[in-house]
Amino acid sequence: MLHPQRSLSELPKMSAASQVERAVLEEEFNWLLKEEVHAVLKQLQEILKEASRRFSMPTPGLESQLKQENFILGSSTMDQVKGVLTLQGEALTQADINLKVAKSSQVLHFQFREDKQWKLQQRHIGAQLDMADGGSHNDRTALFTLQLMDAVMLQLTRARNRLTTPASLTLPELATSGLMKMFTPPMPGDVMVNFYINLSKLCLTVYQLHVLPPNTTKNFKPTGSSVLHNPGAMFELNNNRFEVSHVHKVECVVPWLSDTLVFFTISLQLCQQLKDKISVFSSFWNYRPF
Repeated sequence: MLHPQRSLSELPKMSAASQVERAVLEEEFNWLLKEEVHAVLKQLQEILKEASRRFSMPTPGLESQLKQENFILGSSTMDQVKGVLTLQGEALTQADINLKVAKSSQVLHFQFREDKQWKLQQRHIGAQLDMADGGSHNDRTALFTLQLMDAVMLQLTRARNRLTTPASLTLPELATSGLMKMFTPPMPGDVMVNFYINLSKLCLTVYQLHVLPPNTTKNFKPTGSSVLHNPGAMFELNNNRFEVSHVHKVECVVPWLSDTLVFFTISLQLCQQLKDKISVFSSFWNYRPF
């Protein structure tokens, strides 16, 4: 059924009502940009400061004042690799490792050189803290706030991925990594190691290798990138071909890594909720006829 045509006298009333509605929405939107955005950024800063405290990021030159934590590496299925890891803030400052060589009773002992350490690499938190400051909250626009949230979320996602998605590396990349030069005595040519974080666990993988003879009839197929390579994986380095004969993985739980993951997740949710609210208002301006 068609609506009867409105009289001209009705049109000004509709226009006035629309103007009032628009004024109310503009007031709510301004409050969102000036007050709620400020409150969310302040909450973000507090959460990220707590995450930063978990990593105990030091003032340059004061690293030695950080508390040391020792963690025992273990596995429920093997005892070929044993060791103790020492964390000081975000740095693995010492790794004391014993490796029982396969098919012999020999035990190899390695530890970090005094001038070497392995970083957990969570500098993204510092970048998030800087961006979450957000500048003066008197002149924020919707576009500025959306861009700020996108930038913070990008850094948060990168930081969280450091904990949830270990880097995939090829065997040649592992063999030539700086980690292989951090131990004393130096690692023998038939042993490789790799450290990585997986959620709340700090993991160590030890690979034992054997050299494939040049005239071998074995089908040589180089292995691609992986977090964990399996026995039988092959690679070539410096004109020599190698095959992984044994793989040993041990790990330790670092409780504050789990806390940090929660902080990252909450922060991402706060950013997304704020973006959603701004998008609701923006879509109203774009599609509501006034």
